[in-house]
Parts: sequence; structure tokens; C-alpha cells
Amino acid sequence: MLSGPAVAAQAESQGFIKGSSLSILAKNYYFNTDRAGGRSNQKDWSQAFIANYQSGFTQGPIGVGVDAFAYWGIKLDAGSGRTGTGNLPVGNDGDPDDEYGRAGGALKARIADTVLRYGQISPSAPVFAQSVSRLMPQTATGFHLLSNDIDRLALETGHFTSGTDQVNTNRDGELWATYALVTTPAVDYAGARYKATDHLSLAAYGSRFQDIWNQYYLNANYALPLINAQALTFDFNLYRTLDNGSARAGTIDTTAGGIQAAYKFAAHTLTLAYQQVTGDQPFDYVGFGDTGRSGGSIFLPNSVQYSDFNGPGEKSWQLRYDLNMTGYGIPGLTFMVRHLRGQDIDGTRVTEGAYANKYGEDDKEFETDAEARYVVQSGAAKDLSVRLRLAWHRGDGSTGGDQDQVRVITEYPFEIF
Repeated sequence: MLSGPAVAAQAESQGFIKGSSLSILAKNYYFNTDRAGGRSNQKDWSQAFIANYQSGFTQGPIGVGVDAFAYWGIKLDAGSGRTGTGNLPVGNDGDPDDEYGRAGGALKARIADTVLRYGQISPSAPVFAQSVSRLMPQTATGFHLLSNDIDRLALETGHFTSGTDQVNTNRDGELWATYALVTTPAVDYAGARYKATDHLSLAAYGSRFQDIWNQYYLNANYALPLINAQALTFDFNLYRTLDNGSARAGTIDTTAGGIQAAYKFAAHTLTLAYQQVTGDQPFDYVGFGDTGRSGGSIFLPNSVQYSDFNGPGEKSWQLRYDLNMTGYGIPGLTFMVRHLRGQDIDGTRVTEGAYANKYGEDDKEFETDAEARYVVQSGAAKDLSVRLRLAWHRGDGSTGGDQDQVRVITEYPFEIF
């Protein structure tokens, strides 16, 4: 028997067709990395059309529906010897493919404000998340349950057995430990997000990468409004990772944490962050697909455009400045610049397992990023965004060495219905 709120929620359903939506994102991506040390540069220019359909739910005690997607990527300019950006697949001849595409979807069922999905899903949990940093998004295949039935509390759990990275089209690729480069047959996770007050939110998650690790996550975020358009925001993230089962990646005993404080005054925001990895292994997280390209489940403040600053024992800090030009009469235009430094990386205590010989002793790195973004506010091109992202990274070989990166990303969303 359904409760009163569940009956009311199902009764308010608009229906499978009436409650549906279809959107298309046109995304243009220029990517250029200039790498030192005799390594080949990475460069391409590509175009994607990303369609997402979400049906409504049928009416009745249990509402059912479907989510579907179709992705199409096109090479505009790329060639052999410049591959590796993660935006285009590479054929057996070493040349980027002229085009590629894939489609998929998930079935869904709802009771009240609890939704169960099965199929190809775009996960976003802090212990299991896709990356959206390239032309195409990643997906994972499995079950996902999200419940918002309790006021201020969101409960989430998932079970996934395969993944697809940005440049592959098969739905049954591998799930990986990104830095260890070993696979797991299944990932399970569960967690909760709780909005304790209007200013304080909390989160806790746990995951199991079968035969690799158990990983636990805590977050606290506190926003303190001040007078005269000022505000302070504090954010704390903590991960604890321990090997499990047959320990395919070897021994893992790592704690990674970060804290950041942001002060907003009028159009300006200053942010200071500190991050530290404690343990002999790096902080590792999920990778997707046949190539094991890194996902997005590193909710730490110093995971930025190029580096994650997640080496074993690494201590890093960040200073960041944001400017929102709305306060100066140019709504939609924003700027950002940040500088990060990491030190005390030491991987020499690991002599066996997947992380052995990946890091030296007393390795260091630093990175400077800059970004400009403009979103059209009105007219025929409303919501068109253009973003320029720059990164300059310097460091020992274990951190990626010396490289300069330019990305230009244009996105134009279409709401079909």
C-alpha cells in the first residue's frame, strides 16, 4: 500500500509523453597541448551533437519511463602524431576517425520521489562519477537508485558492471582504477546528502571497487552570508581508500583531504585551498571504457584543468581569483585565474603492485590556469557559451612534466520540447 505522499506524487504525473523533454547540445572543441621532453603534442578540433531525451512517467501506483541519448562526433581537424586528447577515437592506422557516434538509454521506474534506473547512466556520485571535460560525456551501465522522499535528505545507491569512455562506442567497456591501470568487474556504492540548514550541507558515501578498494567520502559545506553583498563559503572533502579482496592494485592505505575557503565581495571572489594526500599510494579514482580514461570522482579542491595534485604524500595549495562582470554591466562574462603548487611527493616506499615505480622521491609540480567565459544573455543566440581555458603545468615526470594547454569550447543548447 502506497503512502499519502506517494499517491499524490503519482497522481501529479503528467504522463509518459506529456512529461517528456528533448534537448540537443551543439558542442565545438579545440584542444591543443604542447608537451616538452621530446613528447608528441596533442591537438585536434572537433564538433559534437549531443541529444538527450527524457520521458515522463506513466500514471498509476508505479510510474515507468525511459531516458535515451544519441551522440555524434565529427573531426574538423586532426592528424596522426597529434592524438591522445580524448576527443576523437584513433583507428588502427594511427589516424583519428573522421566521425563516430553512439546511442543508448535506460529504463526507469518511480514510486513517489524514489526513482530506479537501469541501463546506460551518467553517474555523478563523489565516489563514482563521469567526466565531462572532453567532447563527449562518459557513461556506465548498471542500476541506480535515487530517493528524495525525506525532506532535505537525498539517498543514492548504484551497482555498475561496465563503462564507456569519451571516444569509444561500445557499451560494455571496462571499469578501472585510473592511476593503477587495473580493472574491476563491478562497482557498488551508496551515500546520502543532507541539507542540515539553509547554510550547511553534509554528504557521506562509501564504495566498493571489487578486488581493488573500498573508498569512503565525507563532505561539509557551509555558506555564511555577510552584509554588503559579501559571503564566506567553506568546503571540506575527505576520502579514505583501503584495498579489498584480491587487491589487484596492490596494497592501498590512503587518506586524501582538502579544505577551501572563498570570500565573495561584490563581483569578486578570492579562494584559498589546501589539499594533502597521506599514504604511500596516490589518491586514485574511477576510469571508464576500453582505454581507462579518468572519470570525475575526485571531489578535491586542487583537481584542476591538468593535474589532480594527488601523488603519494603530496601537499598542495591553491590561490584563485574569480571576477563576474555582471557587476560592471556585462552580464554573462566571467574570468578566473588560479595558481597551484604541490610538493613532498614520494612514491619510493611502494616496491610492488600497480603503483610501484610511478613516482620518485621529493617530486614537485605547479600549475597556473586562466579562463574566460561568456554566455549570450538574449536574442537568437541566447544561452550560447564560449569558453577559453589555458593551463601551464611544470613538474617532475611523475606529475606529467612540462606542458602548456589551450582549450576553446563553444556550447549551444537547443530545447526541442
